[in-house]
Amino acid sequence: MNAPPRFSDIPIRVRRTITPENKCGFCTGALCCTYITQKIPAPRSKHDFDHLLWQVSHRGVHVYRDGDGWYLLIDSRCTHLEPDGRCGIYEQRPAICREYSNDFCEFDAPAEPGFELYFHGYDDLLSYCYRRFPRWGE
Repeated sequence: MNAPPRFSDIPIRVRRTITPENKCGFCTGALCCTYITQKIPAPRSKHDFDHLLWQVSHRGVHVYRDGDGWYLLIDSRCTHLEPDGRCGIYEQRPAICREYSNDFCEFDAPAEPGFELYFHGYDDLLSYCYRRFPRWGE
């Protein structure tokens, strides 16, 4: 006859509420530390877009436009990011890191669906250039 399970054998699931104060502890990829964005002037001319084509021809460089303007997005993991996803220079981290708000971040949802335009690379942007400038290839 089997002995009844002991209380200590019963798995207990504790649900913790995720808040901005503890959210980083739940994030396993430190997504906010794997890229940088740089605001750029809104491209208007064929010359401007040709320059962007050169930029997105480089590995890890993307361009997007959202409600705040145009940005370069550069996939580049922070050199201070530890394997466990924590900051290796936390006490001396730059001001931009200290001021970063995680109220709504990549942990909540990917950013791309909020972009008005997103160009993953050369082919995406070139296709847009042909639509925007009917005489692009001339």
